[in-house]
Amino acid sequence: MWKVKPPVAFPMETRYQTILESLVPPDPMSHFHLRRFSPDEEFPDLNRNSTWMGRILTPAMYRRQFHRCTHSGVIFDDVIRPGLEEPGDWSAPVSVGCVAGDAQCYVLFCDFFDRVIEMHHQHEITSQTPEADFNHDNLKGSCDLDPSYAVRCEVSVVRGVDDFSFPTHCSRGERRQLLALARRALQRLPGRLHLLEELNQEQQRELNLDPPSSSLFRIGVARDWPDARAVWVSEDGRLVVRVNMEDHLRLVSTRDDADVAEAFKCVSTNLQKLEASYRELRHPFSWKQQLGWVSSSPADVGTGLRIRVHLRLQHLPGHKRLQDVLQRLRLRMATESPALHCVSNAATFGLSEVALSQLVVDGVKLLVAMETRLEGGRDIDELVPTQK
Repeated sequence: MWKVKPPVAFPMETRYQTILESLVPPDPMSHFHLRRFSPDEEFPDLNRNSTWMGRILTPAMYRRQFHRCTHSGVIFDDVIRPGLEEPGDWSAPVSVGCVAGDAQCYVLFCDFFDRVIEMHHQHEITSQTPEADFNHDNLKGSCDLDPSYAVRCEVSVVRGVDDFSFPTHCSRGERRQLLALARRALQRLPGRLHLLEELNQEQQRELNLDPPSSSLFRIGVARDWPDARAVWVSEDGRLVVRVNMEDHLRLVSTRDDADVAEAFKCVSTNLQKLEASYRELRHPFSWKQQLGWVSSSPADVGTGLRIRVHLRLQHLPGHKRLQDVLQRLRLRMATESPALHCVSNAATFGLSEVALSQLVVDGVKLLVAMETRLEGGRDIDELVPTQK
C-alpha cells in the first residue's frame, strides 16, 4: 500500500525535540472538546491517494502528529485535508497533498513535512542554510531564445509574512491586517494598489485575475472572497503583486517575449525592496533555516520561485520520450492549447534563484532544439540529457 518506505529513525524529529516539547502541551486538543477518537480510528483511507501525503503518511506517523497543535490552532488533520479532498490522479504529476496553516507547522510537524518536501523537490534537507542568489547578471542565454517558439514568459515568487497564519487558516482580521501592512510596504514602490472588490470583471481580466477555483474554496484559501484581497500594479505595468490571494504575497512579472532575465530582474529587484520594507515594519517574511522561505504550500518552500515559458510546439508534445526528458530536466509541461505549452520548473527547493532560472532557460533551449529536429524528420535520442 505504501509507495515510500517509512524511515526507521526520525532525525528531524530528534533535532527539534526540545522545541516540540516546549511548544506542545500534553494534549492541546483537550481544550477544544472536539469529538475525536483514537489516532488508529481516525486514520484516513489512503488506498487511492496518489499525492505525496498519501504515499508517505503511515499510521505510526499519524499517531505521532495526532495530538499536536500550533499556537494558532492548526492540527494535523488541517494539514492533510487538501490531499483527502483531492486525492490526485496516478497519471498526472504528483501533488504534495498538504498545506501548512502557519509557519510553525514546518517545525511542529517536521517529521511529516520534511519527507514530503524531500520527495517532491528530490532534494535532501540538511542543516545547511539554502543558497540564495538574486544576481540577475549571473543568468545567461535567456535573451536569445527563438521567438518563433518561445512566445512569452512569466516569473513569480511567493512570500509568507511572519506572525500571521497562512491563507488556509487565517482569520478575517488577520487578512485585513495583512492588507494594511501591504498597503504601507507598497507605498515605497511606484505603483497603485487596487482592492479586488472595487474592480469589475473586465478590469480583473485585464490584470489576469481569474476567479478562485473550487479547490481554493475547499481548502479555505478563498473564504470571504473578495474581502481584503488586492492587487498592486507598478507604474510601468511590468510587475503585479497579488495580496491575500493564493498566498500572503505573490510578485509576478509577465513579458510578451521570452526574456526570462528581464522578468527575473524585475521580480528580484522589487522583492528585495519589499523585503526591506516589511522588515522595517517588524513583520519579516517567513524563513526557516533548513528550508529557506516558507509559505502555505510545501511545493513552494526554498525560493518560492516559478519560471514559466510558453512555447509553440507541434511535434514534441506527442513524442514517447517527452515525459522522460522533462523528468531529467526537472521541468513540467502543461498544455494550454493544441500548439501552446507552458514549461516551468518542477521544484523550488535545492537550487538558488539564479540556478533555477538557468535550469529553465537551458531546458527550454533543449526542447526547442528537439522540436526543430522532429520538424526535419530526425530523431532526438542523442539530445536526451542525463538526469539533472
